Amino acid sequence: MKLISQTSINNGVSIHYLDSHPDSDFSLTPLLICPGLSETAEEYQDLLEYLIPRRCIGGQSGTPLTGYDLKDHVADIESVVKSTGINHFHLYAFSRGVSYALEYTRLHPDQIGKLIILDYPSEHKAMPMDWPKAYIENYLVPFNRLSHIRPEAVRGIQRESVQRSIKFSSEKPILVMRGLLEGSIISSEELEEYKEQFSNLQIAELKNSGHDFRSTERSKLYKIIKEFVE
Repeated sequence: MKLISQTSINNGVSIHYLDSHPDSDFSLTPLLICPGLSETAEEYQDLLEYLIPRRCIGGQSGTPLTGYDLKDHVADIESVVKSTGINHFHLYAFSRGVSYALEYTRLHPDQIGKLIILDYPSEHKAMPMDWPKAYIENYLVPFNRLSHIRPEAVRGIQRESVQRSIKFSSEKPILVMRGLLEGSIISSEELEEYKEQFSNLQIAELKNSGHDFRSTERSKLYKIIKEFVE
């Protein structure tokens, strides 16, 4: 399968994405992917291939001088939606990408079929002053991920992100997944908040995972996603 590599532009910022458009069955609702903080579109290639013939789109933005708060990331999603021409789709998000997907769903409810939330609470987090140094030195450098996200972007996120809760009610089918091991970011209390917000909620808990499902239980994760969107 050959994925199409495309770029959309949001206020001068390039958003690179992969699209399985050529091999898609257009009777199936497309899936749009909001990756985690340092994830790339290429890291989702296997998921895009796994879900064929469903059209899947996944990508990440560049590194602007400014534009790292919630509204800016939502605008990135809007740019990709416009570029791809999709007007109704399922939305998948992991980690910090969840806050972008939740806010997009709140603003554009008619566009969303089903929503998949992976291991993140219903909030947009402001990051502490010491977070960029720790994230770069303890994660990006030792795990060779500096090519995935530049330090300038990490610092921009800390500098511009404003803490806010993202609360709204919805009857859409929504899947919330969390790990049960140390490292999971959704607490039991935060899971209860999702239950209060969404009346058509499914919960999947992965007992052998913390936060990074794709490293620990990838096959199970992909199977759950596929069954949910079908």
